[in-house]
Amino acid sequence: MSYTVGTYLAERLAQIGLKHHFAVAGDYNLVLLDQLLTNKNCEQVYCCNELNCGFSAEGYARANGAAAAVVTFSVGAISALNGIGGAYAENLPVILISGAPNSNDHGSGHILHHTIGTPDYSYQLQIAEKLTCAAVSIISPDDAPEKIDHAIRTALREKKPAYIEIACNVSGMPCAAPGPISAVIDVPPSNHAALQAAIKAVSAFIEKHEKPIILVGSKVRAAGAEQAIVRLADAIGCAVGTMAAAKSFFPEDHPSYVGTYWGSASTAHVNEIFNWADSTLALGCVFNDYSTEGWTAWPKGASVVNADKEVTKLDGQSFDSIHLRDLIDGVAEHFKGKPKKDATMVQFHRIATKQLDEAGSTSGTTKLARADIQKAVQGLITPETTIFGETGDSWFNVLRLNLPRGARVEYEMQWGHIGWSVPSMFGYAVGTPERRHILMVGDGSFQLTAQEVAQMTRRKLPVIIFLINNAGYTIEVEIHDGPYNNIKNWNYAALIEAFNAEDGHGKGLRATTPDELSAAIKTALANHDGPTLIECVIPRDDCTGELISWGRHVATANARPPAK
Repeated sequence: MSYTVGTYLAERLAQIGLKHHFAVAGDYNLVLLDQLLTNKNCEQVYCCNELNCGFSAEGYARANGAAAAVVTFSVGAISALNGIGGAYAENLPVILISGAPNSNDHGSGHILHHTIGTPDYSYQLQIAEKLTCAAVSIISPDDAPEKIDHAIRTALREKKPAYIEIACNVSGMPCAAPGPISAVIDVPPSNHAALQAAIKAVSAFIEKHEKPIILVGSKVRAAGAEQAIVRLADAIGCAVGTMAAAKSFFPEDHPSYVGTYWGSASTAHVNEIFNWADSTLALGCVFNDYSTEGWTAWPKGASVVNADKEVTKLDGQSFDSIHLRDLIDGVAEHFKGKPKKDATMVQFHRIATKQLDEAGSTSGTTKLARADIQKAVQGLITPETTIFGETGDSWFNVLRLNLPRGARVEYEMQWGHIGWSVPSMFGYAVGTPERRHILMVGDGSFQLTAQEVAQMTRRKLPVIIFLINNAGYTIEVEIHDGPYNNIKNWNYAALIEAFNAEDGHGKGLRATTPDELSAAIKTALANHDGPTLIECVIPRDDCTGELISWGRHVATANARPPAK
C-alpha cells in the first residue's frame, strides 16, 4: 500500500486506538481532511467551532486515553489552542493537527489570508510550543513520518497534548509507509535502581508513622495507577481520601474510602481525619489555589510524600524516572501480610456519623430547589454512568453524590474554563456510547459553548443535561460579586428546537417544581435518539455551603497584597 502524508497520519491515529477524530473545515486543511477520510477505521466527527473542537477532543481523550482534533491555520488553531491548554493542564494526550500555508509561501514575503498580516507564519508553531509537549511543522513529505511519530510518541508518553502543522500542499504528497506502531507506543520502563530505592524510602516513611493516610489526586489517571492504589489501600488498611478533581478515581464502595478532602469544603469528617493524621501519602496530587481552597488545605512538609507521575519526593530525597504505578505496587507488596496501619480508618469510624440527605422541597408543587436536583441526579446514577460537573456550584453538587463502582466523574479543575463541559461531554459521549451521560452545567457556562448540543443532536447522543438557571455566574458571585456576573436570560428549553431543525430528536424541557423535574427526567430516560436538556430554574442564592466557604477562601487568596 502506498501512503501520503495524510494517510500516514490517519493510519497512526487508528493504530493508537482512535476510532474518531474531531474536525472543523477550513481551506488550509481540506485536502488533509480528504486524506483522513480514506481511513475507515477512524471516523471524522464535526464540531461547530474550533474552541469546541479542542474541548471535544479533550473529552474524548478522557474516555479513550488519547484524541485528535483537525483545524485550519491561525483563525482555527488559535481558537482550538484554548482547549489544548486545558488538555495540557488536565494531563490528556490530544493531538492538535492544523493545516498550514503552502510550503512555497514560506520565506516568499507573501501576505496570506487567515494570518496576522506578516510574511512570517511561524507564530502559530511558537504558541503551540508553549501549550504542548511536542510541536512540529511539516513542509516536506520526506520529514513527515519522523515528525508525526515524534509528536504522537511524546504525547502518549507525557500524557500531554502535541501539535502537528502540515502545509496544505503537502498533505496529499507521497511519503514512506509507517513502521511498527510499537516504536511509537512503547513506554520506557521505570529505572530499576531508582524504583527500588523509592519503594524502600516510602515504605520506611509509612512504617515510622502511626497514623498515615492516603490522598488520591487527579494525575493518577494519567499515571495509570488507579488499580494500583486499590491494592495499596488493601495492603496498608489506612483511610483513603480523594481530592475533588479525582472523585471516582478511587472506588467509593471500598472499605478504606472516607470521602473528598477539600478543606472546609470536604465531605463529612474528612477534613478532621486529615488534620488528625500524622502523615500523608499524596499520590498524583495537584496542589493549586483552587484545590487547596486558597492555600488553606495544603499538605506539605516532612510529613508528606509527594508521589507524582514519574517523580517521588520525601524527606529531602527525590526519585525520578519511575512510574507511579510501579512505586505503588512495590510499596503494596512490601506491606502485604503485615499488620495494618489502620489508625486513621479506626478514628474515622469513631467520629463519623451518618450523613443525612438534604431535605429538598417538602412538596412536589413548591418551587424547585438545588437539593431537589441533587436528589434527582443521585437516583439516575448506575455503574455505567459518567457525570460531568461544570466549573462552579456543579463541582460541589456532584461532589456530594454517592457513586457505585464503575460510575465516573469528570471535572476540569486545573484549567477551569467555564463552558468546557458541553463540548467535552460531547466528545466523551462519542467515545463511550454504551454509558449513561449526565451533564450538570450552569446557565452562564452554557452560553459559552451551547452550540455543541447541536452536534449531540446530529449524532443522536442521549445526553441528559441539567441546566441550572440561577441567573448568572454563581461561582464568581461567591468570589467577588458585581454587575458583570449577570447574564441575559435565554429560553434554554426552546433552544433545542432550533438545534433539531428538520431532523433532530432532542428534547428541551423546563422545570420550576419538583413534580416538573420528575416528569422531565422520565421524558429524558425515554429519549434514546438525542439529548434532553432540562432547564432547572432555582433562586440565585440557592447554592451549596461548600461553594460559599470555598469562594471566601479563594477571594482572600486573590486579595493578598503585594509582598514587601
